Amino acid sequence: MKNRYIQHFEDIQIKSQPPVFKAGDTIKLGIRIQEGDKVRTQYFEGVCISLRGAGVDKTFCVRKIGANGIGVERIFPLYSESLVSIDVLRVGRVRRAKLYYLRQRRGKAARIKEVRKKELA
Repeated sequence: MKNRYIQHFEDIQIKSQPPVFKAGDTIKLGIRIQEGDKVRTQYFEGVCISLRGAGVDKTFCVRKIGANGIGVERIFPLYSESLVSIDVLRVGRVRRAKLYYLRQRRGKAARIKEVRKKELA
């Protein structure tokens, strides 16, 4: 049970609803990066391997395979001001809420099946 003042403050912080996604979905994030007086958008594309928290504190972890086959994971707050855009590219068909087992998989073993159009309806 949260204090009503804290709850009111958090409701103000959550202005817009982000797109609905879950673990197993391939997403592309636009991240605002400030370098000196310049501001640019850098994109990070990967598989969402976990969602945790609730309300303003909700975070998600995205994993991608970088250069030379090195796995890169980043954790983002869902309601961060540095997130410019969240695009869901593929909807994955998984049976778990946390996909930490992908850390040990390489190549084709790390693939996730895609949800077909019939299954979405």
